[in-house]
Amino acid sequence: MITFLPNNQITLLRGGEEYFPALTTAIKNASQTIYLQTYIYEIDKAGISIGNALKQAAQRGVAVNILLDGFGCKDMPKTYLKELENAGVQVLFYRPKISPWTLKKNRLRRMHRKVAVVDDKIAFVGGINIIDDYNVPDNTPPRIDYAVRIEGDLLPSITSSVQKLWRRISLSHLKPVNTNKKISLNKVEATAAKGIDAAFVLRDNLIHRRDIENAYLSAINTAKYEIIIANAYFVPGRRFRQALLRAAKRGVKIELLLQGRMEYFLMFATHAFYSLFLKNGIEIYEYRKSFMHCKVAVIDGRWATVGSSNIDPFSMLLAREANIIVRDTVFANELRSEIYQSIREGAHHVSVQEWLQGNLLKRFLSWLTYGAVRGFLGLIGQSNG
Repeated sequence: MITFLPNNQITLLRGGEEYFPALTTAIKNASQTIYLQTYIYEIDKAGISIGNALKQAAQRGVAVNILLDGFGCKDMPKTYLKELENAGVQVLFYRPKISPWTLKKNRLRRMHRKVAVVDDKIAFVGGINIIDDYNVPDNTPPRIDYAVRIEGDLLPSITSSVQKLWRRISLSHLKPVNTNKKISLNKVEATAAKGIDAAFVLRDNLIHRRDIENAYLSAINTAKYEIIIANAYFVPGRRFRQALLRAAKRGVKIELLLQGRMEYFLMFATHAFYSLFLKNGIEIYEYRKSFMHCKVAVIDGRWATVGSSNIDPFSMLLAREANIIVRDTVFANELRSEIYQSIREGAHHVSVQEWLQGNLLKRFLSWLTYGAVRGFLGLIGQSNG
């Protein structure tokens, strides 16, 4: 059951160009606690800038707690970790064992969410890792991605979530829990004259296994006229596919903005359902201008989500994810405009004729890759349909 809370001020942040300055400002103004949880932390221009702000906060007495994923941050230099720790920043790794020679399910359960909370007053949730937008192969234009800045009644639930995960990982590492000052979980007075209804939705491997997927399905199943999804790694399971097809059959316009540049071989699985979707009137656009890392959607110009969750089996079945869901026409239409701008400026429209008359090798590889993904998931005891 998704719980929407009122009285929130939510600001859409477009890429690192807007996200990192907003995060840096919040860190510089912090007086009590900072939690930062991210899948990737790269020591590039963005990472060094954020790191400097975190070190300065720790040196003035703020409890700074960074949780990094063991796989996503496996190459972080030990010298930089030592530099953070010497400044008073506490750094922990989520599941640091990443041996490629094991098929243990636990090794595949990554912390993929990107959440930051400052003083229980400001939170950031989205899909943006701590990595510069221009840190992309082949000198391409900067990647596109989104996050949101949040103030208001959602803060207690976001704070509670990051605190619980931090406490759990601290205990597993046999380290003291560093919180400095006790955080109040009382409601925060909304700063907006008219607050936005929003929900903080998690996916984990305990009681929130299907929450993000179910939130999508509920919105898709009740959609009246329009569904727009922009998602970097799109390999939907059976329930998700069927929901989209039912919506298309009842006349809902559906547009998918997907990654057009192949970063990984497994991304060929994204193409497995192109024929099915295109034949049923679902429009597909591939973003080819640069790398698209978005995990966003807008439905009926009122429901919108921004977060870390891809629509693929790894996000939906294995990873820890976090999304914000917003019910607000102004915010939804702002995000909708952003997606359409990306379509206009950097996307290729895949027509049903183009896909069915050509792309024979790509279609073959897509089903081969999708079969491999399904076989792998079956091997570790998961099923995506």
